[in-house]
Amino acid sequence: MKNKKTSSALAYIVLTLIAIIFVIPLLWVFVASFDANATQVLKMPEHFTLTNYQEVITDRGNQQAFLNGLFLSGGQTILVVLFSLLAAYPLSRFPLKNKQKLLMTILFMTSLPITAVMVPVYQLFTFFNLTDSLVGTLLFLTASSLPFGIWMMKNFMDGVPIELEESAWIDGASKLSTLYKVIVPLMKSGMYTVAIFTFIGSWGNFFVPYILLSSPKKLPASVTLFQFFGQYGYAAYGQLAAYSVLYMLPTFILYYFSQNHMSKGFNMGGAAKG
Repeated sequence: MKNKKTSSALAYIVLTLIAIIFVIPLLWVFVASFDANATQVLKMPEHFTLTNYQEVITDRGNQQAFLNGLFLSGGQTILVVLFSLLAAYPLSRFPLKNKQKLLMTILFMTSLPITAVMVPVYQLFTFFNLTDSLVGTLLFLTASSLPFGIWMMKNFMDGVPIELEESAWIDGASKLSTLYKVIVPLMKSGMYTVAIFTFIGSWGNFFVPYILLSSPKKLPASVTLFQFFGQYGYAAYGQLAAYSVLYMLPTFILYYFSQNHMSKGFNMGGAAKG
């Protein structure tokens, strides 16, 4: 009993320390965003102000950066969910040749670091004249996220009873119609999960846009964060904090509207009966 209590207390202490390590920076970001004279030190501002938010929001460059980020992240999320769904269906339902090898290849590609392929990708973009192209960057981000999306979507689709599809086929439905009317409604939790992971990974992606995009007007919000760091160690900490708070909002909003669908999971009890 003493050993269990000691282990439990130690676990709580470690978790508390980890929580503090994560909470303090977030607390600084929130407090400093309302401080006109914010510094690196966490302190309560003498006068709370919205000046930092006004300067960040009204700046045309920041507005364009957020629009670029939403275009890249939102477009990537939609394409990954759509293509992953279409690719996962035959992998989950049909006895394909070399299916296991294909799945192992997809699994391997999910662990491939993006930095390992950026040099040949940049050369490929230069050859096809796609450098500094938002559409080209969007397509590459989509392709790099597809292995993870396909793997997750396939696992979710394996949980949908095939008897439901067979019933629809007996009624004369096509495979595409069955996918849209039978599979998709039962896979909302899986689709929202893939969408959230894809959006978060894309929204916080600094390296790929930094390499493939060069025009300041085309850079997303994850890259333009640099503008608040000046020369000789000077930084506009108040505006940086306000920008960071606004930068976190799309992820929070997406998670808030998706958490109900994600928590429901597969509620298919008795769906295959009768």
